[in-house]
Amino acid sequence: MTSLLALLVVSLVSYVGTMSDNLLAFSAQLALTPEEKRGAVSSAQSAGVGVLVIASLVLGNILRILPLAAFSLCALAPWALAVQAVRHRHDGYVSSRRGVTATFVSTLALGGDNVAVWTPLLRAGGFIHGGVVLAVFAGCQILFVSLARRLVRHPRITQWAERVGHWALPLVYVLLGVVILFETRVI
Repeated sequence: MTSLLALLVVSLVSYVGTMSDNLLAFSAQLALTPEEKRGAVSSAQSAGVGVLVIASLVLGNILRILPLAAFSLCALAPWALAVQAVRHRHDGYVSSRRGVTATFVSTLALGGDNVAVWTPLLRAGGFIHGGVVLAVFAGCQILFVSLARRLVRHPRITQWAERVGHWALPLVYVLLGVVILFETRVI
């Protein structure tokens, strides 16, 4: 039971940590999208996340020939993203792109950290492990889209996220690197 709880927590942290940058970008895109197109744009974002999950699954299965510990090198990806986030913490991100295609493409473009973190997480266990992770991701995605749509209506929340995001995002990436090391049984 404790290992299931740990897997649920790790899956949740992996999703939330890798999607925090996407949340700000997607909320900005929604803010610039006419109300009648927000449903389609939300679907495009979810489709992009689906592609990232499939890419992580495929990559993890292709790389099954490697020992699990080799995936500990994937911890370098979120750590590099943490350094990048610190270096560019004062660069503002304002999206001027709108529409279904732009949302789908930007989700994929922002998904490098997702694939880097999700691949070893999905690779670390068997069928049930992967099913639990995917179920958590599916639930999180539903909440993610709902939250982003609500954020568009609350400018104070967006301003707060922009104010603390410069230090919170690198911290989340560092923690995700540590999670990868635990999941690959290196530490």
